[in-house]
Amino acid sequence: MKTYPPADIRNFAIVGHASSGKTLLSEAMLLCAGVITRMGRIADGSTVSDYHVSEKQRQISVSATLMHAGWAGKKFNLIDTPGYLDFISEGLGALRVGDFALVVVHAHHGLGVGTDRVWNYATHYGIPKMIVVNALDRESVDFDAVLKSAQEHFGRHVFPLSVPVNAGPGFNRTLDVLRNEIVTYATDGSGKYTEEPAAGAWADKAKELHRELIEHIAESDDTLMNKYFEHGTLSEEEFRAGIHAAVQKELFIPLFAVSAEKNIGVARLMDFIAKYGSSPVDRKNVQAINADGHETSVILDSGETVAYVFKTMSEAHFGELSFFRVYSGTVTTGADLFNSDRKITERVGQIFLLNGQMREPVHSLGAGDIGAVVKLRDTHTGNTLCSPKHPVTLPRVVYPKPNIHAALVGGVKGEEDKIATGLTALHEEDPTFIYYVDGELHQTIISAQGELHLEVVADRLRRRHNVHVDLAEPRVKYRETIKDKGESKYRHKKQTGGAGQFAEVWMRVEPRPRDSGVEFTQSLIGQNVDRNFVPSVEKGVAQVCTEGVLAGCRVTDVKIDFYDGKMHPVDSKDIAFQIAGYFAFKEAFATAKPVLLEPIETVEIRVPESFMGKVMGDLSSRRGKILGIEAEGAFQVIKASVPTAELYHYSSSLRSLTGGAGVHTEAFSHYEEMPPDAAEKVIAEAAKRKANHVLH
Repeated sequence: MKTYPPADIRNFAIVGHASSGKTLLSEAMLLCAGVITRMGRIADGSTVSDYHVSEKQRQISVSATLMHAGWAGKKFNLIDTPGYLDFISEGLGALRVGDFALVVVHAHHGLGVGTDRVWNYATHYGIPKMIVVNALDRESVDFDAVLKSAQEHFGRHVFPLSVPVNAGPGFNRTLDVLRNEIVTYATDGSGKYTEEPAAGAWADKAKELHRELIEHIAESDDTLMNKYFEHGTLSEEEFRAGIHAAVQKELFIPLFAVSAEKNIGVARLMDFIAKYGSSPVDRKNVQAINADGHETSVILDSGETVAYVFKTMSEAHFGELSFFRVYSGTVTTGADLFNSDRKITERVGQIFLLNGQMREPVHSLGAGDIGAVVKLRDTHTGNTLCSPKHPVTLPRVVYPKPNIHAALVGGVKGEEDKIATGLTALHEEDPTFIYYVDGELHQTIISAQGELHLEVVADRLRRRHNVHVDLAEPRVKYRETIKDKGESKYRHKKQTGGAGQFAEVWMRVEPRPRDSGVEFTQSLIGQNVDRNFVPSVEKGVAQVCTEGVLAGCRVTDVKIDFYDGKMHPVDSKDIAFQIAGYFAFKEAFATAKPVLLEPIETVEIRVPESFMGKVMGDLSSRRGKILGIEAEGAFQVIKASVPTAELYHYSSSLRSLTGGAGVHTEAFSHYEEMPPDAAEKVIAEAAKRKANHVLH
């Protein structure tokens, strides 16, 4: 494999809204470059990129796929990413290591919420963007409308470098603005084309666009601006020399017209990327933290090895693959590198260049390049590998908080260890999925970015780790408390021949302030009860507080006072006072107007104004209370408090209500008293669960 200097490498993430055509665009690029001999089809699962079982089953991308190709003397490392927001982590990792973002927009559907999200993430990482308007061979497409929408959305610097001549079915001709040419593509999908000078109205349009483009380029550099003011134009040499800088500063955001499926316009897009696209040299200094915790820089040509692992995944025949980008130095097979996050040394195994599941072994990868290594011992997504003598840590990707949850229900006894091992491995591979074992609910809760994400995680767990699991609605952590004072006098007496059991406990209860917990006190006077039995009574009370009285939920915000009782000189013992304390508290609790408390979440929903009515109506149906509404650009941010029980699969409902445009976050806020009708349902369900448990 040819070795490329950093200036000749083009690392880019292909990102965009779901179903905009990213996978087919990467397929067309590989075909143009001769990596493949014919384009695969998503429908029959034959594309280079979507090769995982879950991708073929669902016919969507769920994993970022690394590919490479040579074009015009440059090496392209392209990363095809999923468009569904459930798998946003894959796009974030790709943008983290890319030098620019290729943002794909579907000509018929236009900009989507996914377009906004990836655009904002690319801005966060400080990388420039190029826009590809795809599927211009479809019915009822309006290129001018999409261009206008992009300019309104992302600014006037969005500028078309190619314009469709015959958009719609039969689309095969574009106006190349840089060269003032009409390019006619072959209709056999080969990507081959012929050129001719633009004539007539198209020549006029090319001239007008060329003039506008010169203005954009002139803005990128003071010297060019002065020449532009002085001469009213720029020479072709000055103009072309300024394009790269203008793209880097985003004073010019190029937009291209293509049909990826028909391989129309893709070759000229690749020409532009090869000639003017960002390279690792454009970001030669990267911020990092040194061993002392101070900020430092990783410099591309320093010679010290620094690499960032942006993705890990388990492969059936290879074990765990770690995808990495080299930020400086060289990564070589057999070298020992220091994992600065986990403080361990890793021996580098076989290094591969990838095209989907196709592997090309190489001995080493130089600065700026991207590849994968197999079977690292304990290195995972987000870790930095570096020279042991000069340890540094690169900033990790910050992933969105999961906002949808499910309980994992195991169908076969004895698989607990396999499930735990599988969940750990899956989380190391995909940090946007988290899990924990809830001791209170006796459930394993998994949290993800969306319903589809949950399903894919469960599928991987079943397939890779051979366990039998299903997803179910997680139980809610209700609480039990009281609204009034209550008391009881409970006698426990048991005689079975020989030593018996005797204890009498007199107890008062009263409410405490919300979120103050349980307070146990004793105010015994005289010698009716030996003080040695106070811990026994408290132990019995604690057991009730854990297992609940009304619906099997923990008790909170109650003050308990053990104020008197009776004992027997022979039959009174620890277990007798535990039992008496247990039932005395239950009786007192039942007389003090017991109620259920439910957890309340603070929910923030970001939604276009046109969907406000639907979203607020839906919140009302979920017993939500609107706390406030604020404008944020073209969006409205609704802040509301909603019971946790009403938020199961809310993200899916919100997407359905808003056509995918709405996103939300949720965070626990407080507990408050449940309405009686809702509480009755919870109590009835708890009784049913208890009865079933007894039967089994």
